[in-house]
Parts: sequence; structure tokens; C-alpha cells
Amino acid sequence: MAASTHLPRLVRRWVRPEPIDVSSSLGGAGPRAPSPAAGHLTSREGAAPDTAIGLDLDDVYREHFAFVWRSVKRLGVRDASLDDVVQEVFVIVHRRLAEFEGRSSIRTWLFGIALRVARDHKRGAARKDTDGSVDPDTLQAPAPSPSDSMEKAEAVRLLYAILDEMEDERREVFVMAELEQMAMPDIAGMLGLNVNTAYARLRAARQTFESALARRRAQDEWRLR
Repeated sequence: MAASTHLPRLVRRWVRPEPIDVSSSLGGAGPRAPSPAAGHLTSREGAAPDTAIGLDLDDVYREHFAFVWRSVKRLGVRDASLDDVVQEVFVIVHRRLAEFEGRSSIRTWLFGIALRVARDHKRGAARKDTDGSVDPDTLQAPAPSPSDSMEKAEAVRLLYAILDEMEDERREVFVMAELEQMAMPDIAGMLGLNVNTAYARLRAARQTFESALARRRAQDEWRLR
């Protein structure tokens, strides 16, 4: 997928899958992978690979922990629940890694699991919110660390604030296409949509993002008068 022109330059610079350093841009110590023992995954040094294509569970865990952490956060899991949700994702990976046949990238496969776990978690969290109220402070990106530039901190804050305004259907396709740069056929397959419907949903998500961005910029300009 070609790089999108729909994200403003400031945000686009910091939210692409590879360049962003989630441990610094999202504040604090960041999502560093615990040891497999700490994560309740069995470490099996010298054991045979877990899949027919040679993937090892411990390697997948170490190499993709930050990606999974970032993905479930972008999908709307609140900060207080991130560790538990990521752990649940890797418990499922532990059970199902032998089924992975390499028909998609390992990240696409992991994202599919993360998406289902995040959805289930958010449905459960919504049921617990009996009064329907949400503390907006719990939905914002964590405070950036002091070493972050103001530009980077503002881009991260802006991105998460707008994502939190999106309906889940639009948020999911926006995260997959614009932030993780997944191919549209993969997105459509994960969401159970035909490709045309997935594109239509992405167009709506882009419009939502751009409208929210324009509104926030107008509000900022008004406050600075």
C-alpha cells in the first residue's frame, strides 16, 4: 500500500509502524517484553520450532511484543488494561502458533488475534460501565517522557485523541490501513468484509479523522486569539 496522504504530515511522521519508538513516544518505560517466564509462557531453549515454517514461540514473543502492545492500544484498549490484554493475546498465540502456515505475514496473523481479543475486552468493559460515563482522562495517550520533542508529543496526543472519537468499525480499518499499512485484501478478510466495503469504510474513517483534525485545529486557533 502506498504511503497515505490522508494523515497530516506532523502525525504521519510519527505513527508509521516501524519508525515509531513505542517505549519513548507513549511515555514511561513503555511496552518492553517481559521474560517468557514472567509472561507465563514456557521457555524451551533448544526446543524444536513451533510451526511447520520454523517459527519459535519465544522469538515471536520477543520480536513482536511491542507491536501487539501498540496495536491493542491503537484499537482502544485503555492503559490500565493493556498488560492483561497483551498477555491474553500471547496465551492464544501459544495455543495456536502451530496452526500458522505462513499464508500471511506473522504480523498480520498476530494483529488478527489482537483485534479479536481487543474487541472482546472492550465489550466486557462496556458492560461494566453501567452508568455509560467515561472519564476522558483514561482515554488519552499517556504523558510523554521528558526527553520527547514537543512535536512528537503533540502528534501522539492528537492521534490518540482523534482515534478515541471514532466508532470502532472506522477505528479498526483506519488503524490497519493508515497506521499499520496493511493490504486491503488482508483488512477485508480480517473484518469479514468484501474489499469494496472495506474501502468504503476506510473512506468514511478518513473523513472522520480529517473532520476531527480540522475541528481541533480550529479550537486551538480560537484559544490562541
